[in-house]
Amino acid sequence: MFSRLRQTTRDLPYLWRASKLIWEAARHLTIVWAVLLLLQGLLPVVNVYLTKWLVDGLAGTLGTGFSWANARPLMILAGAMAAVLLLSELVQGASEWVRTAQSEVIADHVSRLIHAKSASVDLAFYDSPDYYDHLHRARSEAGNRCPALLENLGSLAQNSVTLVAMGVVLIPYGVWLPVALLVATLPALVIVIRNNHRYHRWWENTARDRRWTQYHDLLLTSNSVAAELRLFRLGEFFSNAYQALRSRLRAERLQLIKRQSLSRLAAGAFALVVSALAMIWMISRVLLGAFTLGDLALAYQAYTRGQGLLRTLLGNLGQIYANSLFLRSLYQFLDLRTSVSDAEQPITVPDRLQTGFRFEQVTFSYPNSERTVIRDFDLFLPAGRVVALVGPNGAGKSTLIKLLCRFYDPDAGRITLDGVDLRRMPLEELRRRITVMFQLPVPYFATAAQNIAFGDLNTDCSPASVEAAARCAGAHDLISALPRGYETMLGRLFPGGTELSVGEWQRLALARAYFRRAEIVILDEPTSSMDPWAEADWMTRFRDLAKGCTSLIITHRFTTAKHADLIYVIEGGRIVESGNHRSLLEQDGLYARSWGQQVRAADTVLT
Repeated sequence: MFSRLRQTTRDLPYLWRASKLIWEAARHLTIVWAVLLLLQGLLPVVNVYLTKWLVDGLAGTLGTGFSWANARPLMILAGAMAAVLLLSELVQGASEWVRTAQSEVIADHVSRLIHAKSASVDLAFYDSPDYYDHLHRARSEAGNRCPALLENLGSLAQNSVTLVAMGVVLIPYGVWLPVALLVATLPALVIVIRNNHRYHRWWENTARDRRWTQYHDLLLTSNSVAAELRLFRLGEFFSNAYQALRSRLRAERLQLIKRQSLSRLAAGAFALVVSALAMIWMISRVLLGAFTLGDLALAYQAYTRGQGLLRTLLGNLGQIYANSLFLRSLYQFLDLRTSVSDAEQPITVPDRLQTGFRFEQVTFSYPNSERTVIRDFDLFLPAGRVVALVGPNGAGKSTLIKLLCRFYDPDAGRITLDGVDLRRMPLEELRRRITVMFQLPVPYFATAAQNIAFGDLNTDCSPASVEAAARCAGAHDLISALPRGYETMLGRLFPGGTELSVGEWQRLALARAYFRRAEIVILDEPTSSMDPWAEADWMTRFRDLAKGCTSLIITHRFTTAKHADLIYVIEGGRIVESGNHRSLLEQDGLYARSWGQQVRAADTVLT
């Protein structure tokens, strides 16, 4: 019991933070809600007193016959009771509306906090399964827990007001009656806290299993894997895996419910015995003439209502405790600290690159990985030039993009821009100067125009500027052939959408990168889904666009790399060759051998 109390005390800061969150999200609604709760708490007590007076009035007129003088006070009391009941209904209806409005506003506010945190944490978090557990726990329950906490706090406040009033009513009939009320419900309090703690511990321990069920469900219902799922007949395998996990989780959950039900039954039996003793004592006082029938009605209503209120109040306390446990998951997620951040005294990014980027003895490995991707790596990207980086898969080419954009910081060494360490520059300013087309194009389910404009929502998004970016990427003809041109909804997720091929999505991603109009252009496998004719057309367009920019192209295609001013060949996390296309062929090294292999492969395909 004491360990449970210590745990509850440790969770109180989360309860306080949640209360501040509720106040910040819905301040005015919370004030109205509090006033309505006060009214809801007092009106039942008013009705109990009206009942006492009505019963006493009826007892006083028994045997005197019917007369208007006798009936009038009773009718006034009955009318007052009806008015209180009607007012209670009106207040309850208004309270439900306010509580619903509060819940919606608070749930949206919590979602906004989670989304903002998800969009701002280091990319390294996405390399950690623990991060996904944190995110799952925060997203799956926390959005509902703040509104639930609000409702529990409101119910607690309302029931506390009513309970205190009922206790005051009972004291004249015996000081021990309120004490009996409390004693009867103490076992329930212990059981509520213990059961909620057990459930939350189970919920935390099964976060990863529940994520597995979500993954299996996604595989079975997603269009991105539907074809392969059918071809390799994997549906039954993943369905069985899902059902096996769900069966175990369901059995564990039902076992918890069984234990909860048995403990609640024991607590209820104890409360029933105490209540029966209290009722016997009150009836004996009436038989002895110490209480009137009105007193008995008042004491009986006050006690039974008080007992019900105490059970509800303890249930509220248990729910508040449970919600505070779940809110701990929310705030543990929101309190995640980033390591890639602005320096205390950042240096402004220069308006125009003068020298370029330089990797100086950079060593890097991904979090939670023992493999070093690059070690003691040196590389120079001269300003205003087109640089190509070629090499086998796993050589570390795409990792360089993430380091240049400061999604990660090197484990050792440094990366400089015009001689200044990137870690000393404001993140937002640095990234605003860079545009990237990543290797896997993101298919945004929006219009074709929006897909392009997403490159920079802070600039001119006029149709003319969007079309200009599409023409630069060679995507204008593709978009013009769509049912509604630039206003065509893309993707099949929503009605009326048009699906694109991988190569077509890649063209849109290129247009999005061009739309950003950044001085530093980074393209990861920009022509991987293009045929040779489209590749040649794209390279002609790119050379025009790249004038005055510092460009890095990461590619497996040597037909793309040959057009660069400078080519680096990377292998095993190191630069092994550098030069232009002609000089690298003359070196007769890895580049020359790979070039020959690609040319022969292309000739074989053509013949």
